Amino acid sequence: MSEKVKLLFIGLSAGILSGLLGVGGGIILVPAMTHFLNLTQHKAHATSLAIIVPTALISSIIYGLHGNIQLREAVYLAIGSSAGAMLGAKLMTKISANQLKLVFGLLLITIGIRMVML
Repeated sequence: MSEKVKLLFIGLSAGILSGLLGVGGGIILVPAMTHFLNLTQHKAHATSLAIIVPTALISSIIYGLHGNIQLREAVYLAIGSSAGAMLGAKLMTKISANQLKLVFGLLLITIGIRMVML
């Protein structure tokens, strides 16, 4: 399978799950890019972040057209998450790939357990 086909398939999978479940693309993209494309952990995280904007924008438009967005809450969440993203991106450059994998894996496990138990 060519790299372009892999990229399109990974992007399609992440987009479907993001639009359907509201999950961050990183849950799908980061593991897929490190496994299928052999990207480093840092490059996979950064690449995942680079595609969040178009994915979120398109999903948000569709959800908004159906009246499913709480704009006031979204504004405050955007302010907080933007500040957090700056801090997180700076922190990512200071930790090793193994530490990043560990933190990412623990986050996924924690989220999975919480979702099953709620």
